[in-house]
Amino acid sequence: MKGRVIENEVLRVSVADAGAELVSVVDRQTKHEYIWNADPAVWNRHAPILFPFVGKSSGGGYRYEDDFYPMGQHGFARDMEFVCVECEATSVTYGLRADEKTMALYPFDFELRVTHKLDETNPRLLHVCWDVRNHGEDEMYYSIGGHPGFVVPAKEGESRADYYLEFPGKEDISYSMINLENGLIYADRKSELSLDHGFAPIKTDLFDLDALVFEDYAVEKVRIAKPDKTPYVTMYSEGFPYFGIWSKPEGKFVCLEPWVGRADDDGFAGELPEKTGVQCLEAGENIVIAYSIEFHE
Repeated sequence: MKGRVIENEVLRVSVADAGAELVSVVDRQTKHEYIWNADPAVWNRHAPILFPFVGKSSGGGYRYEDDFYPMGQHGFARDMEFVCVECEATSVTYGLRADEKTMALYPFDFELRVTHKLDETNPRLLHVCWDVRNHGEDEMYYSIGGHPGFVVPAKEGESRADYYLEFPGKEDISYSMINLENGLIYADRKSELSLDHGFAPIKTDLFDLDALVFEDYAVEKVRIAKPDKTPYVTMYSEGFPYFGIWSKPEGKFVCLEPWVGRADDDGFAGELPEKTGVQCLEAGENIVIAYSIEFHE
Protein backbone atom coordinates (compact mmCIF):
# COMPACT_ATOMS: atom_id res chain seq x y z
CA MET A 1 0.00 0.00 0.00
CA LYS A 2 1.24 3.46 -0.91
CA GLY A 3 0.24 5.80 1.87
CA ARG A 4 1.11 7.30 5.22
CA VAL A 5 1.11 6.12 8.83
CA ILE A 6 0.26 8.22 11.87
CA GLU A 7 0.41 6.98 15.43
CA ASN A 8 0.41 7.74 19.12
CA GLU A 9 1.11 5.61 22.18
CA VAL A 10 -2.05 3.54 21.65
CA LEU A 11 -3.04 3.40 17.95
CA ARG A 12 -1.26 3.02 14.61
CA VAL A 13 -3.34 4.40 11.74
CA SER A 14 -2.67 3.82 8.03
CA VAL A 15 -4.16 5.93 5.23
CA ALA A 16 -3.75 5.09 1.53
CA ASP A 17 -2.92 7.47 -1.30
CA ALA A 18 -5.70 5.74 -3.25
CA GLY A 19 -8.93 7.44 -2.26
CA ALA A 20 -7.33 8.92 0.90
CA GLU A 21 -8.87 5.80 2.42
CA LEU A 22 -8.44 4.74 6.02
CA VAL A 23 -7.13 1.18 5.65
CA SER A 24 -5.93 0.17 9.11
CA VAL A 25 -6.28 1.06 12.78
CA VAL A 26 -4.27 -1.23 15.05
CA ASP A 27 -4.08 -1.26 18.83
CA ARG A 28 -0.33 -1.20 19.38
CA GLN A 29 -0.50 -3.25 22.58
CA THR A 30 -2.99 -5.98 21.66
CA LYS A 31 -2.26 -5.91 17.90
CA HIS A 32 -6.01 -5.97 17.24
CA GLU A 33 -7.04 -4.62 13.82
CA TYR A 34 -10.30 -2.65 13.87
CA ILE A 35 -10.71 -1.94 10.13
CA TRP A 36 -12.11 -4.49 7.66
CA ASN A 37 -9.44 -6.08 5.45
CA ALA A 38 -11.18 -5.42 2.11
CA ASP A 39 -11.43 -9.11 1.21
CA PRO A 40 -12.38 -8.94 -2.49
CA ALA A 41 -14.49 -12.08 -2.16
CA VAL A 42 -16.81 -10.23 0.23
CA TRP A 43 -16.35 -6.43 -0.01
CA ASN A 44 -13.19 -4.96 -1.50
CA ARG A 45 -13.06 -1.67 0.43
CA HIS A 46 -11.95 -0.53 3.87
CA ALA A 47 -13.43 2.93 4.43
CA PRO A 48 -14.13 4.70 1.13
CA ILE A 49 -14.97 8.40 0.90
CA LEU A 50 -18.22 9.01 -0.98
CA PHE A 51 -17.93 12.13 -3.17
CA PRO A 52 -19.37 14.00 -5.00
CA PHE A 53 -22.42 11.77 -4.52
CA VAL A 54 -23.66 9.38 -1.86
CA GLY A 55 -25.48 6.25 -2.99
CA LYS A 56 -26.97 5.58 -6.38
CA SER A 57 -28.30 8.13 -8.85
CA SER A 58 -31.63 7.56 -10.56
CA GLY A 59 -31.08 6.38 -14.13
CA GLY A 60 -27.35 5.86 -13.58
CA GLY A 61 -26.51 9.55 -13.60
CA TYR A 62 -27.89 13.04 -13.16
CA ARG A 63 -29.07 16.04 -15.14
CA TYR A 64 -27.57 19.49 -14.74
CA GLU A 65 -28.31 22.49 -16.97
CA ASP A 66 -29.94 20.20 -19.57
CA ASP A 67 -26.93 17.88 -19.86
CA PHE A 68 -26.80 14.29 -18.61
CA TYR A 69 -23.73 13.06 -16.72
CA PRO A 70 -23.21 9.35 -15.98
CA MET A 71 -22.38 8.66 -12.35
CA GLY A 72 -21.76 5.38 -10.57
CA GLN A 73 -22.66 4.58 -7.00
CA HIS A 74 -20.97 6.79 -4.40
CA GLY A 75 -19.19 9.04 -6.92
CA PHE A 76 -15.59 8.82 -8.08
CA ALA A 77 -13.31 10.12 -5.30
CA ARG A 78 -12.87 6.67 -3.75
CA ASP A 79 -11.23 5.45 -6.98
CA MET A 80 -8.81 8.36 -7.48
CA GLU A 81 -5.27 9.04 -6.34
CA PHE A 82 -5.02 11.78 -3.75
CA VAL A 83 -1.89 13.83 -3.07
CA CYS A 84 -0.48 14.06 0.43
CA VAL A 85 -0.29 17.76 1.25
CA GLU A 86 0.75 17.54 4.90
CA CYS A 87 1.87 14.75 7.21
CA GLU A 88 2.88 14.94 10.85
CA ALA A 89 3.27 12.32 13.57
CA THR A 90 -0.43 12.24 14.47
CA SER A 91 -2.12 13.86 11.46
CA VAL A 92 -2.18 13.45 7.68
CA THR A 93 -3.99 15.52 5.04
CA TYR A 94 -4.66 14.47 1.45
CA GLY A 95 -6.01 16.57 -1.41
CA LEU A 96 -7.87 15.97 -4.68
CA ARG A 97 -8.43 18.67 -7.32
CA ALA A 98 -10.75 18.74 -10.29
CA ASP A 99 -9.16 17.89 -13.65
CA GLU A 100 -10.29 17.08 -17.18
CA LYS A 101 -11.28 13.57 -16.17
CA THR A 102 -13.50 14.70 -13.29
CA MET A 103 -14.96 17.64 -15.23
CA ALA A 104 -16.36 15.20 -17.80
CA LEU A 105 -18.32 13.53 -15.01
CA TYR A 106 -18.86 16.45 -12.65
CA PRO A 107 -18.61 19.95 -14.16
CA PHE A 108 -17.39 21.79 -11.06
CA ASP A 109 -13.95 23.11 -10.13
CA PHE A 110 -13.75 21.43 -6.73
CA GLU A 111 -11.06 20.62 -4.23
CA LEU A 112 -11.46 18.01 -1.51
CA ARG A 113 -9.04 17.83 1.40
CA VAL A 114 -9.24 14.87 3.76
CA THR A 115 -7.57 14.88 7.17
CA HIS A 116 -7.17 11.99 9.58
CA LYS A 117 -6.00 13.21 12.99
CA LEU A 118 -5.50 11.49 16.32
CA ASP A 119 -6.95 13.38 19.25
CA GLU A 120 -4.55 15.29 21.49
CA THR A 121 -6.10 14.17 24.78
CA ASN A 122 -7.90 10.87 24.06
CA PRO A 123 -5.41 8.51 22.39
CA ARG A 124 -8.21 6.21 21.22
CA LEU A 125 -10.07 8.90 19.29
CA LEU A 126 -9.57 9.55 15.56
CA HIS A 127 -11.02 12.62 13.82
CA VAL A 128 -11.90 12.51 10.12
CA CYS A 129 -12.28 15.92 8.51
CA TRP A 130 -13.41 16.86 4.99
CA ASP A 131 -12.72 20.33 3.61
CA VAL A 132 -14.84 20.82 0.48
CA ARG A 133 -13.86 23.82 -1.65
CA ASN A 134 -15.51 25.44 -4.65
CA HIS A 135 -12.90 27.13 -6.84
CA GLY A 136 -15.42 27.80 -9.60
CA GLU A 137 -17.46 30.87 -10.46
CA ASP A 138 -20.86 29.23 -10.01
CA GLU A 139 -22.70 27.36 -7.28
CA MET A 140 -21.46 23.80 -6.74
CA TYR A 141 -23.80 20.94 -5.84
CA TYR A 142 -22.43 17.93 -4.02
CA SER A 143 -22.94 15.24 -1.41
CA ILE A 144 -20.29 13.56 0.74
CA GLY A 145 -20.16 10.62 3.10
CA GLY A 146 -18.02 8.20 5.04
CA HIS A 147 -18.18 4.41 4.77
CA PRO A 148 -15.73 2.85 7.28
CA GLY A 149 -16.04 -0.89 7.84
CA PHE A 150 -15.17 -2.31 11.26
CA VAL A 151 -14.13 -5.89 11.99
CA VAL A 152 -17.00 -7.75 13.65
CA PRO A 153 -16.59 -10.08 15.47
CA ALA A 154 -13.42 -8.92 17.17
CA LYS A 155 -12.46 -12.29 18.64
CA GLU A 156 -12.18 -15.89 17.55
CA GLY A 157 -15.12 -17.99 18.69
CA GLU A 158 -17.59 -15.10 18.46
CA SER A 159 -20.01 -14.31 15.65
CA ARG A 160 -21.30 -11.01 14.30
CA ALA A 161 -24.73 -11.91 15.67
CA ASP A 162 -23.29 -11.79 19.21
CA TYR A 163 -22.74 -8.04 18.83
CA TYR A 164 -25.08 -5.06 19.14
CA LEU A 165 -25.75 -1.67 17.69
CA GLU A 166 -26.21 0.88 20.45
CA PHE A 167 -27.99 4.21 20.00
CA PRO A 168 -27.31 5.93 23.33
CA GLY A 169 -30.33 7.71 24.74
CA LYS A 170 -32.71 6.38 22.08
CA GLU A 171 -35.87 4.46 22.90
CA ASP A 172 -36.90 3.96 19.28
CA ILE A 173 -35.53 4.75 15.84
CA SER A 174 -36.79 4.28 12.29
CA TYR A 175 -35.03 3.96 8.95
CA SER A 176 -35.92 4.36 5.28
CA MET A 177 -36.33 1.37 3.00
CA ILE A 178 -34.32 0.72 -0.17
CA ASN A 179 -35.63 -0.59 -3.48
CA LEU A 180 -33.44 -3.66 -3.92
CA GLU A 181 -33.88 -3.59 -7.71
CA ASN A 182 -32.23 -0.18 -8.20
CA GLY A 183 -30.70 0.85 -4.87
CA LEU A 184 -32.89 3.96 -4.57
CA ILE A 185 -34.78 5.13 -1.49
CA TYR A 186 -38.49 4.65 -0.93
CA ALA A 187 -39.23 8.14 0.40
CA ASP A 188 -42.57 7.05 1.87
CA ARG A 189 -41.57 3.72 3.44
CA LYS A 190 -40.10 3.45 6.92
CA SER A 191 -39.26 0.53 9.15
CA GLU A 192 -38.73 0.51 12.89
CA LEU A 193 -35.53 -0.82 14.41
CA SER A 194 -36.51 -2.43 17.68
CA LEU A 195 -34.38 -1.17 20.59
CA ASP A 196 -34.01 -2.45 24.13
CA HIS A 197 -32.59 0.35 26.29
CA GLY A 198 -30.87 1.67 23.18
CA PHE A 199 -29.49 -1.69 22.00
CA ALA A 200 -30.36 -3.67 18.87
CA PRO A 201 -28.77 -7.07 18.23
CA ILE A 202 -26.97 -7.41 14.91
CA LYS A 203 -29.18 -10.26 13.76
CA THR A 204 -28.07 -12.46 10.89
CA ASP A 205 -30.84 -11.07 8.68
CA LEU A 206 -30.42 -7.39 9.64
CA PHE A 207 -28.94 -6.41 6.28
CA ASP A 208 -30.97 -8.70 4.04
CA LEU A 209 -32.74 -5.60 2.67
CA ASP A 210 -29.48 -3.65 2.21
CA ALA A 211 -28.42 -0.69 4.36
CA LEU A 212 -30.40 0.88 7.16
CA VAL A 213 -30.76 4.54 6.12
CA PHE A 214 -31.51 6.98 8.93
CA GLU A 215 -32.66 10.52 8.17
CA ASP A 216 -33.40 13.86 9.84
CA TYR A 217 -30.25 13.94 12.02
CA ALA A 218 -31.46 10.82 13.85
CA VAL A 219 -27.96 9.43 14.55
CA GLU A 220 -25.59 11.74 16.39
CA LYS A 221 -23.78 8.95 18.20
CA VAL A 222 -23.81 5.22 17.59
CA ARG A 223 -21.62 2.37 18.63
CA ILE A 224 -20.92 -1.25 17.94
CA ALA A 225 -21.09 -3.04 21.29
CA LYS A 226 -19.48 -6.31 22.31
CA PRO A 227 -21.45 -9.39 23.36
CA ASP A 228 -21.40 -8.11 26.98
CA LYS A 229 -22.71 -4.73 25.67
CA THR A 230 -19.52 -2.85 26.49
CA PRO A 231 -18.29 -0.44 23.77
CA TYR A 232 -16.18 -1.71 20.88
CA VAL A 233 -16.31 1.20 18.40
CA THR A 234 -18.16 4.50 18.87
CA MET A 235 -18.87 7.00 16.10
CA TYR A 236 -19.68 10.63 16.84
CA SER A 237 -21.62 12.13 13.95
CA GLU A 238 -23.39 15.21 15.28
CA GLY A 239 -24.61 17.46 12.46
CA PHE A 240 -24.96 14.73 9.82
CA PRO A 241 -28.49 14.69 8.34
CA TYR A 242 -28.21 11.10 7.11
CA PHE A 243 -26.58 7.94 8.40
CA GLY A 244 -26.20 4.47 6.95
CA ILE A 245 -25.43 1.16 8.65
CA TRP A 246 -24.56 -1.72 6.36
CA SER A 247 -22.88 -5.04 5.90
CA LYS A 248 -23.00 -7.98 3.57
CA PRO A 249 -25.18 -10.79 4.91
CA GLU A 250 -22.06 -12.96 5.15
CA GLY A 251 -19.65 -10.14 6.03
CA LYS A 252 -17.53 -10.18 9.16
CA PHE A 253 -17.74 -6.40 9.37
CA VAL A 254 -20.20 -3.57 10.01
CA CYS A 255 -20.07 -0.19 8.32
CA LEU A 256 -21.07 2.98 10.18
CA GLU A 257 -21.64 5.68 7.57
CA PRO A 258 -22.15 9.40 8.30
CA TRP A 259 -23.59 11.11 5.23
CA VAL A 260 -24.34 14.61 4.01
CA GLY A 261 -26.74 13.57 1.24
CA ARG A 262 -28.06 10.17 0.21
CA ALA A 263 -29.20 8.09 -2.75
CA ASP A 264 -31.98 9.45 -4.94
CA ASP A 265 -35.63 8.81 -4.20
CA ASP A 266 -37.10 5.94 -6.16
CA GLY A 267 -38.62 7.47 -9.28
CA PHE A 268 -36.66 10.75 -9.08
CA ALA A 269 -36.48 12.46 -12.48
CA GLY A 270 -35.39 15.99 -11.57
CA GLU A 271 -32.14 17.94 -12.01
CA LEU A 272 -29.11 17.98 -9.74
CA PRO A 273 -30.26 20.90 -7.52
CA GLU A 274 -33.47 18.97 -6.78
CA LYS A 275 -31.81 15.80 -5.45
CA THR A 276 -32.78 14.90 -1.90
CA GLY A 277 -30.06 15.98 0.51
CA VAL A 278 -27.86 17.69 -2.10
CA GLN A 279 -25.67 20.49 -0.76
CA CYS A 280 -24.92 23.84 -2.40
CA LEU A 281 -21.59 25.61 -2.00
CA GLU A 282 -21.27 29.17 -3.27
CA ALA A 283 -18.48 30.25 -5.63
CA GLY A 284 -15.18 30.64 -3.80
CA GLU A 285 -16.56 29.15 -0.58
CA ASN A 286 -15.56 26.09 1.43
CA ILE A 287 -17.10 24.02 4.18
CA VAL A 288 -15.48 21.78 6.79
CA ILE A 289 -17.35 18.62 7.84
CA ALA A 290 -16.05 16.19 10.46
CA TYR A 291 -16.87 13.06 12.41
CA SER A 292 -14.90 11.06 14.99
CA ILE A 293 -14.33 7.39 15.81
CA GLU A 294 -13.37 6.02 19.20
CA PHE A 295 -11.66 2.62 19.25
CA HIS A 296 -12.25 1.06 22.66
CA GLU A 297 -10.09 -1.52 24.41
